[in-house]
Amino acid sequence: MSRIALAILCLAACSARADEPPGRRTYSNRLTRITNPQPLLADHPTFVAPVKGRERFEAPPLIDDADPNLSVRSWRFSYNARGIIEVPNRLRGDQTAIVVVHPWGIDDGQGWRTPQPAGVAFQCTPEKNALVGRHAREIINPFLRRFRSKVGLVLYSLPGTEDPVRRKLYRSVRQRPTDEDRRSGPAVLARTLAAFRYRGQQVPDRFSVSKDTPLVEYFQQFPGLDAGAKYNNAGFWKQPIPVHRALQTHTDDVVIYDGEGYALLRGFLKKNGIRHVLLTGYNTDMCVCSTTAGYDNLRQDFNVFLVGDATVATFPGQPDPSVATSAAVAFASLKVMITQVSWVKSIARRQVGSIR
Repeated sequence: MSRIALAILCLAACSARADEPPGRRTYSNRLTRITNPQPLLADHPTFVAPVKGRERFEAPPLIDDADPNLSVRSWRFSYNARGIIEVPNRLRGDQTAIVVVHPWGIDDGQGWRTPQPAGVAFQCTPEKNALVGRHAREIINPFLRRFRSKVGLVLYSLPGTEDPVRRKLYRSVRQRPTDEDRRSGPAVLARTLAAFRYRGQQVPDRFSVSKDTPLVEYFQQFPGLDAGAKYNNAGFWKQPIPVHRALQTHTDDVVIYDGEGYALLRGFLKKNGIRHVLLTGYNTDMCVCSTTAGYDNLRQDFNVFLVGDATVATFPGQPDPSVATSAAVAFASLKVMITQVSWVKSIARRQVGSIR
């Protein structure tokens, strides 16, 4: 190409950029087929089964912040593109938050435990709660420890609203506990949780049903999940649910509460300059998508990356959550970008402008 032709192309490109509204750019959605793609989410098969879609493409970087320090490769699924699209991204960590949805501290030694003989909470049995505790200990906690110093905020979402007990334990959007609060808080939590009676009714051994439609009344009287006072005892859900002990919370970490609404969370993130969210937690098919800090809310205002292997779905009827989590993550990929722990990497900071 001659120098004159090259100059004309450069002038045309500059003119096109000059015509773009401030704060916007034209993204080149160029899809390049990936040959011999390897399975996605293959690092932790006990918790998430690998995604093996063979139709895979790579697109140009979507986020390329000035002076980034995090590399986050991601993917999404598009029925219209007939496959999985992988997208590299480079993020500013100080504009990134890690959010852990519903890491309930149950059956973890802090005092809140599954009511007997038939109560249900979290993954609904003590054995399954223990498995999820292992996931928190082996996957989410190392992820937090690795990146806590490289991101702007680490947050956990819990049910309810801020109460006097948890106010002593955790920083919130409105306050930080004093040193004395933090010293006395665990003992106050233990006493409060120990005072509750973790006992409910047994599964019924008989009940009346219609001769014509017995299944209707069978499931009405004996549903697959009843987390109410009958089996859990009245007041169970009013206890100050803590962050799971496997997650070693830091004094700068923030707890947000579902009962206080998304607007408060959004305002707090915006006030702290957050643009990107690395989303983790429990349960992928329910809480991670539809609670206050779920992706259905966050994706309206922030660049959301669901860390697929740092989340666990509900898994009724299965000994482990691998298939259920894989399905829930794949469904989420219709709405948000998916990444995985091994795809989030630190990079040397550099002084460059955003891509166009």
